[in-house]
Amino acid sequence: MTNLETLDGRRDPSGGYKVDISRGERIGRVSSEWFSRPDDERYLSLSELYASVKGRAERSRTRTVESAAIRVEAHRDDPENLALILPDAAAPIAPTHWSFGQLASLVSAPAAYLRQLPAPLAGINLQYGLTSHRAEQIKTLETEDGRTELRAVTGPDYGRIYDHELVAAVQKIAGNGTGDTRWKVPGTLDWSSGVYNPMIDISKDTTTLYASDRDVFLFLVDDMNPIEAGKLPDGSPDLYFRGFYCWNSEVGAKTLGIASFYLRAVCQNRNLWGVEDFQEISIRHSKYAANRFAHEAAPALTRFADSSPRPFVEGIRAARERIVACNDDDRTDFLRKRGFSKAETARIVETVLAEEGRPPESVFDFVQGITAVARLKPQQDARLVMEGKAKRLLEKAV
Repeated sequence: MTNLETLDGRRDPSGGYKVDISRGERIGRVSSEWFSRPDDERYLSLSELYASVKGRAERSRTRTVESAAIRVEAHRDDPENLALILPDAAAPIAPTHWSFGQLASLVSAPAAYLRQLPAPLAGINLQYGLTSHRAEQIKTLETEDGRTELRAVTGPDYGRIYDHELVAAVQKIAGNGTGDTRWKVPGTLDWSSGVYNPMIDISKDTTTLYASDRDVFLFLVDDMNPIEAGKLPDGSPDLYFRGFYCWNSEVGAKTLGIASFYLRAVCQNRNLWGVEDFQEISIRHSKYAANRFAHEAAPALTRFADSSPRPFVEGIRAARERIVACNDDDRTDFLRKRGFSKAETARIVETVLAEEGRPPESVFDFVQGITAVARLKPQQDARLVMEGKAKRLLEKAV
C-alpha cells in the first residue's frame, strides 16, 4: 500500500493525541448503527465479516419468475405462517419479514395491514395482487439456511451488489481492519482529558463492523497517523485523522454508499467529532449498479486510501490565512451576504469569540463558528443547511 504523506503530531504522555473537538461537524451516523446493532450483528474483523456474508451469498440463488405463476400457500389450521410456491421450486419458500413487505409493495398491497390478518386471509389478498400484477415479472433472492428463505423480492432489472463485494473492496485497502494496515476500527476519546487514544481492544462493544440479514455497514479510521493542519489558539497542533464508512444492502433495503472525511476524534458511543471535508457517493441498485460499483465506488475508496492529505491541509491553511473581516461591520456584512439571519450572525460571532478569545477574522474562523452553531440546531434539516454553507465557504477559500 502506498505510504501516505502525514505531518508529525504531538503524542500525549498517555499514548494518545490531544484534540479539539469543539471545531468541525459532529456526525452521528456511526453512533446510530452502534446503538441499534445486537451482538450477533457485530464482527471483530473484516475476515470474520467477509466469511459470514460470503457464505450467505454462496447459499443463495436468484431467478426471475412470472408473478402470476407464484402460488400463495396458507392453511386455516396454521394462521401464523404463509409460504410461496415458486415455479420449479422443490418445496414452499417462507418469506422473511422484509421480503414479504417487498412483495406486498410490488403488488400495491398494504404490508402492515396484511401482517395483521390470519395467514389464509392475507394469502387471498396477496394471491389476487400477484395474479393481476402488471409488471408481470419479479426477481427473487432465495437463501438455503436450514430451510429455504425468500430474502428479497425486486423488479427484474434490480442490479444487485452483494454485501461481500463491498467488504472485499474494503479488505483490499484495510486488510483485516484490526491494525494490520493503517486502516482499523477506531479508538476512543477520553472526555476528561480531551485525548483521543487510537489503541483500544476490539470487542463487541467497540467494533464498527456490522452486518445483518438486510445490510452491511463498516467504519474504519487511519488514527495512528495524525495530520497536523495548523495550530490551535494555545499553539498546540490541530490534529486530524482520516476516516470512511460504507454501507450496502443486497436485499434492497438501502443503496450502496461510501462517505470519506477527516475527523478529530471518535467517542465511546461512536459519534464522529470535529469532522471536515465530508464527501459522500451513493449508488442505487439499478440495472447497471454492478458496473458503477466496479468503475466508481471501489476506485474512489482506493483513491481516498492512497491519496496525500496535502490538498486538505493546504485548504485549511488557505482558509486560516484568508482574512475577510477586520471589524464588526465587516463581520456582519460577510455573514449576512451569505444568507445568515441577524440572530445567526450574532450567535456565530459570539461563538468564535467565546471559543477563540477573539472575534472571527479569517474564513476558517467563520467556518468553525458556523459549524459550532449548526451543532446546536435541533432540526436536522436546518443543521445540514448551515453545515452546507460552511462547507462551501471552505471550498471557495482554496
